[in-house]
Amino acid sequence: MANNDTIQKTVIVTLMLCIVCSVVVSAASVMLKPAQVANKQLDFNKNILAAAGLLKEGIPVAQQFEQVETKVVDLRTGRFSLDLDGVKYDQRKAAKDPKLSEGIDKKEDIAGISRREHYAQVYLINNEIGELDKIILPIRGYGLWSTLYGFLALEADLQTIVGIGYYEHGETPGLGGEVDNPAWKALWPGKQLYNSDGGVGLTVIKGQVSDSTPDAIYKIDGLSGATLTTNGVDNMIKYWLGESGYAPFIENLKAGEA
Repeated sequence: MANNDTIQKTVIVTLMLCIVCSVVVSAASVMLKPAQVANKQLDFNKNILAAAGLLKEGIPVAQQFEQVETKVVDLRTGRFSLDLDGVKYDQRKAAKDPKLSEGIDKKEDIAGISRREHYAQVYLINNEIGELDKIILPIRGYGLWSTLYGFLALEADLQTIVGIGYYEHGETPGLGGEVDNPAWKALWPGKQLYNSDGGVGLTVIKGQVSDSTPDAIYKIDGLSGATLTTNGVDNMIKYWLGESGYAPFIENLKAGEA
């Protein structure tokens, strides 16, 4: 009787098993990818609604997101672009494409993003008569360990903060990761963005803001024990809401020229 327990046969069986497993895993990955993409977009939309204070429990996110109009802004002109589909446009991918972005001088790159895309998505909430009620702007910048990706929501006056939220970052839990703390995010609504000179007055300070703090309406408590993340949040606000970011668009929108 032939001996089946040879090294050659063992290797063949092992290789066949590996091939079969690889095919199964690859097939599963391909089949599940559409669902993964859909879930990622759903979570993305959920964070937009949350930043604007519009997320409600018990109602499908897709249904709630129907009130949101996604448009594209040309950051070079500060006006809406009619050439790109707001839903299909991939802003993060564009930021890495030399044809769709530009390098930022190190002295001006306070947010630590290296490149700024030519076009940005913005999310509009209109009231029942079609007038702007809220606008949500994507923001990003480097903290201590990672780039933080999030949204800043403004009231229709384009001056009053509605809320802020981050959907992706790698900051230290309990320190910089406190950007996710509801108590910290609750400090943002009602704060003012631009000062009387038209510059970005909103700032995240080291320490806490009290009623006696000068210009408290423009200031947010820093994150305890997370100075670099605090600075990162402050810098990304100043960059994205400044002249290199959304400021020209906001000025045009206020003037009805966007």
